[in-house]
Amino acid sequence: MSFVDLLRVAPGTTPDLAAIDTASTPGFEGGKTEARDRLKVLRDELAEFQMRLWAETKQGLLVVLQARDAGGKDGLIRKVIGAFDPQGVRVTPFGVPTEDELRHDYLWRIHAATPGKGRIGVFNRSHYEDVLVVRVNELVPEATWRQRYDQINDFEAHLAANGTRIVKLYLHISRDEQRRRFEARLRKPDKHWKWSSGDLDARAKWDEYRAAYTEVLTRCSTDVAPWFVIPADHKWYRDLAAAEILAEVGRQMDPQWPAPEEDLSKIVVPE
Repeated sequence: MSFVDLLRVAPGTTPDLAAIDTASTPGFEGGKTEARDRLKVLRDELAEFQMRLWAETKQGLLVVLQARDAGGKDGLIRKVIGAFDPQGVRVTPFGVPTEDELRHDYLWRIHAATPGKGRIGVFNRSHYEDVLVVRVNELVPEATWRQRYDQINDFEAHLAANGTRIVKLYLHISRDEQRRRFEARLRKPDKHWKWSSGDLDARAKWDEYRAAYTEVLTRCSTDVAPWFVIPADHKWYRDLAAAEILAEVGRQMDPQWPAPEEDLSKIVVPE
């Protein structure tokens, strides 16, 4: 089975996040060295896919990344998204909404960052924060965030109907792995800038976030905008799985080189 088949959350199903081994490597029997060799091949394929996507200018690709704190979103962006030409890809991080953003509906800032045709957009966190952080920290009434699942599905269906392919990756780490990564940040001065004591507040609500993620994956994995759960304790597997999924999606999208606007066979380049 492909990584797409193994890691995709089938619409209408409920994944048991507690039962998923976050240190497992579904679909891959090799080790770190073999994974890195394979990743090099996939990066070349992704780069070629992007060139065809840019030239064709008929489709767009949106990659949504969600994870717990220290889950590896930034690392994946460096190792996998870094295969793309920066001219044609835009990475948008979504933090706490600004005052201006709060004056609009919660999807306003999201829609503004979606990719145009021929482009690739990457969300580092996303509109799903409005049914994750908002839910766990009780920032709005339950009746408000509960209606957002259907709103998000409609929003994503609208993007898909207008030429945007959507891939959503949840990087699934264990509580123990998160602790190890937090401790590594505290030991390394060049990682201190990434530290936020607010991360410990979220860690204290581990079970509440697991319940929130479970409902997101259950309610919002659709045919046009599927969720993939990637066991992410091993960074090398995280990167490999994400690249395999994106490469397969690229093959399905199959952008075509456009035909030249004139007959090039008669053109002679002067000496």
